[in-house]
Order: sequence, then C-alpha cells, then structure tokens
Amino acid sequence: MTPSCSDPRDRLIVALDVADSQAALKLVNQLENVIQWFKIGLQLYISEGNGIVSMLRERGYSVFLDLKLHDIPNTVAGAVRSVAATGAEMLTLHAAGGPAMLAAAQEAAAGAATAPKLLAVTVLTSMDQAQLEATGVTAAPNDQVMRLARMASVSGIPGFVASAEEVAAMRAAFPAATLVIPGIRPAGAAIGDQKRVATPAAAIAAGADYLVIGRPITQAADPAAAAQAILDEISAAQTAGLRP
Repeated sequence: MTPSCSDPRDRLIVALDVADSQAALKLVNQLENVIQWFKIGLQLYISEGNGIVSMLRERGYSVFLDLKLHDIPNTVAGAVRSVAATGAEMLTLHAAGGPAMLAAAQEAAAGAATAPKLLAVTVLTSMDQAQLEATGVTAAPNDQVMRLARMASVSGIPGFVASAEEVAAMRAAFPAATLVIPGIRPAGAAIGDQKRVATPAAAIAAGADYLVIGRPITQAADPAAAAQAILDEISAAQTAGLRP
C-alpha cells in the first residue's frame, strides 16, 4: 500500500469529519475527480456505520477508517475482523493498548481474506508536553512517539500515525513502514486544536507517505480548489525530492 510517487492523489486523504452521510456525500461530490482517499472517523462512523464505508468503496474511493481501537485484545481482534469485511484499506488502533492488543489485532488482520493495513496511533497531534504530563507521561512527545512505535513494530504493526514533527525520525527508524501524518496545515491556515503541525511540502520532504487534511479543504469556500492546491504542493515536493 505504498503510495505511488507519480500521483499526488495517492498521498492525500481528506478527513470527512462531519455528522452524517448527507454532509459527507456533499463533500465527496464536491471533490469528485480530485480526491481518491477519504478518512472516516468516529463521528461519521458512529452515525452511519459500515454503510458509509460501502458507499465510498462502491464509488471507487479508498477508505482510511480512523477508529483508534483501544480495548482488550480479544475485542480489538474481533473489531479488526469486522472491519476487514468492509473493504476499508487502512485502520487505526492505539499503540497505548499494549503489545498483546497490537499482536492480536495483527493476527486477526493476517487471518482475513481482505484486511486493512493496521496503523498504530502513537501520540495524538492535539497533545503537547503539558497534555502528555497530565496523563502521567513525563517523556517528551517525540520520545513517547518513538517508544510506542518501537513497541508496535515488534508486535507486527506495519504502519504508524504520528505528527510531522516526528516523521523524519520515524522514517529513519522504520524505513519500510507506512507513515500517515495528520495535523497538516497549508501555510497561513489556522491550526485549530492541533499542536504539532506542518505544511504538506514539509511533511512529504520529511518522509510522510500519506497526509490527512480536513478543515483546510472541507471548510474552504471551494473545497475542490483547496484540495487541488495541496495536490500541487505535494507534486512540487515530490519533484524537489527527486532532484540530485
């Protein structure tokens, strides 16, 4: 599932962080022929269930199911098997669930005929040092990201979600991993509730495979134009990366 270096559409995931299928379909229609990947998070999934995944898959789109599973190993394994039936290409689970949970999830995915690539969420991009310390974690965010990523990798998880601040170190430590990077903001865009952000070009240059972008596209006056501008930035970053 490594994205094609020739087509920026293989690297941009638009977050459908909306309340229901009506709002989601409006955005999907506005972005038709511009976007290939969509992210379905908890808000939309709880509202619409697997139906919204099926709808996107039937229309030929790729789906990143961002459910951040975190439960006992048996429950998470069962959830992975259920998601496998939807055709979603990627699925998140919290690395903080521990080695047994992560290993059970990967075993469930390996045993499914069609299974999503599992991505371990390390430290949420909304969390900074103060937020981590409030949970009892005294390590710096980048150190905690690497600690959780190493644990997930040993447990067989092939990809990670982390902020752009950590992506260069993660690419160096895990050269074959799939790196999905949220908290991406074009230059001049409001960062909202995110703490650790970067521009699309900076994230691609650092080694990101996929960029997850929501509000800068979905709340733009012209979502398609906003998405195309980001695709152009990704393309320029790819071209720059190929220069000697």
